[in-house]
Amino acid sequence: MSAALQQLADILEGELYFDDTTRILYATDASAYREMPMAVALPKSVADIKKLIAFAHKNKTSIIPRTAGTSLAGQVVGNGIIVDISKYFTQILELNVAEKWVRVQPGVIRDELNMFLKPHGLLFGPETSTANRAMMGGMVGNNSCGSNSIVYRSTREHLLEVKTLLSDGSEAIFTSMDIDEFHNKCEGSTLEATIYRSVRSLLSDYNNQEEIRKEFPKKSIERRNTGYAVDVLLETSPFTAGATDFNFCKLIAGSEGTLAFLTEIKLNLVPLPPKESGLLCVHFNTVDESLRANLIALKYKPSASELIDHYILECTKGNIEQSKNRFFVQGDPGAILVVEFTKDTREEVQEIATQVEAAMRNANLGYYFPLLFGDDTKKIWTLRKAGLGLLGNMPGDEKAVPVIEDTAVDVNDLPAYIRDFNEILKKYNLYSVHYAHAGSGEIHLRPIINLKTKAGNELFRKIAEEIASLVKKYKGSLSGEHGDGRLRGEFIRQMIGEKNYQLLKKIKTTWDPENIFNPNKIVDTPPMNTMLRYIPGKQRPSFQTIFRFYDQDILQHAEQCNGSGDCRKTHLSGGTMCPSYMATRNEKDTTRARANILREFLTNSHKQNRFDQQEIYEVMDLCLSCKGCKSECPSNVDVAKLKAEFLQHYHDAHGVPLRSRLIANFNRSAKLGAMAPGIYNFVMTNAAVSKIIKRFSGFAEKRSMPTLYKTSLRKWFYTRSKDEGKGAKDRTIYFFCDEFTNFNDTEIGMKAILLLEKLGYEVIMPEHEESGRAWLSKGLVRDAKKIANKNIAIFHPLISAENPLIGVEPSAILTFRDEYIDLADEDQLEKARVLSKNVFLIDEFLAKEIEKGNIRAAQFSEEKKSIKLHGHCQQKALSSVAHSVKILSVPKNYSVETIPSGCCGMAGSFGYEKEHYELSMKIGELVLFPAVRNQSADTIIAAPGTSCRHQLKDGTGRKALHPVEVLFDALK
Repeated sequence: MSAALQQLADILEGELYFDDTTRILYATDASAYREMPMAVALPKSVADIKKLIAFAHKNKTSIIPRTAGTSLAGQVVGNGIIVDISKYFTQILELNVAEKWVRVQPGVIRDELNMFLKPHGLLFGPETSTANRAMMGGMVGNNSCGSNSIVYRSTREHLLEVKTLLSDGSEAIFTSMDIDEFHNKCEGSTLEATIYRSVRSLLSDYNNQEEIRKEFPKKSIERRNTGYAVDVLLETSPFTAGATDFNFCKLIAGSEGTLAFLTEIKLNLVPLPPKESGLLCVHFNTVDESLRANLIALKYKPSASELIDHYILECTKGNIEQSKNRFFVQGDPGAILVVEFTKDTREEVQEIATQVEAAMRNANLGYYFPLLFGDDTKKIWTLRKAGLGLLGNMPGDEKAVPVIEDTAVDVNDLPAYIRDFNEILKKYNLYSVHYAHAGSGEIHLRPIINLKTKAGNELFRKIAEEIASLVKKYKGSLSGEHGDGRLRGEFIRQMIGEKNYQLLKKIKTTWDPENIFNPNKIVDTPPMNTMLRYIPGKQRPSFQTIFRFYDQDILQHAEQCNGSGDCRKTHLSGGTMCPSYMATRNEKDTTRARANILREFLTNSHKQNRFDQQEIYEVMDLCLSCKGCKSECPSNVDVAKLKAEFLQHYHDAHGVPLRSRLIANFNRSAKLGAMAPGIYNFVMTNAAVSKIIKRFSGFAEKRSMPTLYKTSLRKWFYTRSKDEGKGAKDRTIYFFCDEFTNFNDTEIGMKAILLLEKLGYEVIMPEHEESGRAWLSKGLVRDAKKIANKNIAIFHPLISAENPLIGVEPSAILTFRDEYIDLADEDQLEKARVLSKNVFLIDEFLAKEIEKGNIRAAQFSEEKKSIKLHGHCQQKALSSVAHSVKILSVPKNYSVETIPSGCCGMAGSFGYEKEHYELSMKIGELVLFPAVRNQSADTIIAAPGTSCRHQLKDGTGRKALHPVEVLFDALK
């Protein structure tokens, strides 16, 4: 087969991969399933897809369409060719504002489509929690809904037309048509004609009609995706008199790529909602109370009513990003119901919220009713959408598993259904997470099960069987929006009856006689507890790591990634994670891929050193260690930490490369160079000499190299005039003289110290070790551990809340709050934790002093200045850019605007390395470089990070200042 695949690769415009690494990365999605595909294709054209279909026919294999890979029921897992259209089928093809429709390729991201539509006053309504990476092909395939389905219902209601390739490779367009057009379509010998004739025969049969209406879920359930939507198609002309025109789009929505391959999608659009939105976040003692209150809320016609239970809220406490978004939570509620109202004015929202509160209080439901507006609503929706990912950060092997997470019932049945549901779980001593779409009768329910054990595997199936029977009792839908896939397909026969199930099989056979489109989904699915990520009872390896992994080991930390794909958002959606994916759009370069490859080999490798894998090295290579995932990944997967640990063990097997040693030993080489900085700088800046040095050491020839200042900061501090820094001082602080500020950015360090002294602080610079950041960046973790323990021992006796430790370089000073705690020896651990609470980036310290009134605007210039600020990645992850904004805004007439950039692309040594230079610059070009180039010459560009300032200089020619430089220059 390899030869045949190579021949296929040679004739495609796009890409075809059949190496083990790529196949591993596409063997999973966001579900519990895992199956190795034959190959992965990234087609560039419709012609490519036709060739793939022809290949599948000839070689008796299958085609599995895939977009973002966030499916929860195993829809995009299979042993055929995964066809990923997320990279090249991404064009918005046509917009008709007057008729309110848009035509797109299936790889267009939902949120980015709405960014494009917003200036025209339009939007595509359905909004999944994954909307910043979910693509229209996937939304059609799953018939996605989202939090606002009370108003906009599902994707099916907005799908006007699709252009497809049928299973024989022929093209077909499915759209709305009257009776005459329908009957005309039935004529002929093409596969398309056969499809029309078949559905006419099946749905014209009175007995079939009666059986469908009897067995399919209640029509009052808006979210119903049980099998193929023949119940919806039946309610169109010519099968139902006076009904809407026939359109096969109703069947294709929710068909999970099993019937046809979509190449273009035409969507209905709606006007933008009223401008004023308010969220009434009602707190309850129990989930049952919240569901009864939900029925009250619905009487007031909200645009959304979403549930967040206490398990989700607990998970937010341990997540850097989401802990900031739980500001509205009072105490520890059993559940919160987030009820959204959109009106033209805030007063209208307040009035209706008051009425809802009164009605709930009269029913003795709810105890706290905060009403939030503006930017606060975005934070709450971000927290709610993070629900799935947050569940992944439960430590250990027990996880909130997707098994019956998508059931939907009539909203009036919801309280009783959930009570019955929890009674079933109680029989098995299980508990469940409850969250999401209360307003439309669908709560995402995830029982906590260990799928690595045989008992857990059997329980997984048993729960599915019992809940399927319960859903049938309420005439509900086993799938509301996540699809059937291979998780629920096995139970469709039970849900709709044998006769209807055979009808669905007939539809599949008619559309796809050779079963090449995504087989074993919806119909003929294998047992739902087979082909799982984890093999029940498999012996678990043990790992000796340098980093500490709390309440888990390194493998379990990688397993926290549940595949939700938050790392696949692009630069248009903002945030830092994941810069390499944002630039390449390759699945291999996602945070998810890095966790997956590590999980795969740590689980299945037969080597004594399970880290000794070239495949892991290749996938980890483009990780910039920006720490974006540590805060932005809802599951808290810290890939920078995983990469550093992996590299240490990989180096143990292969030795440490020369370039890595050079970078790690930066502090030592800079110390030597500082004896003769002129010579050092000549070597680094002379075109001919530096070219030789770069070639020898593996650095990019196009990259400028950092130079040394004429003196070191430490030398300046100890040799300056004794009169400097004198005067009355209100408080003593300790200054961390990191290796980068000491030798390269000495002037910044000088200005920082002088600024602090002029503002009334005594600055002490004790002798200490370097930060260890360079060692960590190259995976020399044992050396970094030694440095960490020495610095903890030095600073712990000195540092307190009254006398904090301050640093100017984010990547260096923040090691005290991050890696040091994970590296500290056991006898140093508590000291490290105590110390970390009183270590601050200088921006943080000054911002706190401003809040206390110790630093005032009167101390600074009143001249007008405009500042554009680029935050450092680790500052964003472990602190906040808001502190930099605050201190830069202290001068009365300084206006500060944050550039909505992620990583600059330099990331310490990453952007210097020859094989990473081009990607480094490409990342910079996404947002940062264009934003800086568009600024006038008198606009100040500010950036706290040394790497960021160097990248900006190389990429734009502009010199960026550290915020303390700006403040120092503004002193009166």
